[in-house]
Amino acid sequence: MDRTSVLPPLRAVQQRCSDCKIRHRAVCSLSGPQELAELDRIKFYRDFDPGQEIVGEGEPIDSLGSVVDGVVALHKTLEDGRRQMVGLMFASDFIGRPLRAIAPYDAIAVTKVRMCLFRRSKFEEVLSRQSSLEHRLLEMMLDELDCARDWMVLLGRKTAQERLASFLMILSRRSARLDKQPLMDGIRIEIPLTREAIAEYLGLTIETVSRQLTKLRKEGLIVMEDQRHIRIMNLARLAAITQDDPRAADEYDGNSTGNTGLIG
Repeated sequence: MDRTSVLPPLRAVQQRCSDCKIRHRAVCSLSGPQELAELDRIKFYRDFDPGQEIVGEGEPIDSLGSVVDGVVALHKTLEDGRRQMVGLMFASDFIGRPLRAIAPYDAIAVTKVRMCLFRRSKFEEVLSRQSSLEHRLLEMMLDELDCARDWMVLLGRKTAQERLASFLMILSRRSARLDKQPLMDGIRIEIPLTREAIAEYLGLTIETVSRQLTKLRKEGLIVMEDQRHIRIMNLARLAAITQDDPRAADEYDGNSTGNTGLIG
């Protein structure tokens, strides 16, 4: 199918890479002025509405790039139609993989999404010349490998309460980094997913997610402002519930400033 007929229009966004708000976290974060100028010449922006497909599983990938705004969910579909959410991508995360032409996952916009994109062939040409870009991409992919292994532990060994606490801590750290604020009690986070989607992501039922949120609220760890916004009132206790090594979390917060979505 010719996907050009169903893609949203290009946006006339005129922004230099050096002025981009994800500049210091994205795949280009190690690039110098000349390298940024080269990326500037080949990039383009595209906006997606909530629920819109960015790329489909099994389809050729012509473009790859970074999430500038919004949240993207990665899904894997089995032959019998069952579907599993396998990842969430946030601002500065990289969607797509050079040197691979077919998408192994669906990438769906959860919220309004803006992507900074490159034609795959042109990006691969630049990648072959820019060691800093290649280094950063490798760094991001290794970070994601670590995250995937942590997620295996979460789904395989953690209790429902530990899973939900881990999910809220991930969103808290993301919110602090993106808003350039300290990770501290009282931080307000946006929940980009419905409870049904949270349940799918964490391998739980909707009822279990609701019960665990209520439990955290009654224990004073969170305040639910509305269906989409939660305020974390006791980060230390929430982090303790996750059973994660705080040293690993500190290293991730300090050094890992983006991930790569393995969809292309």
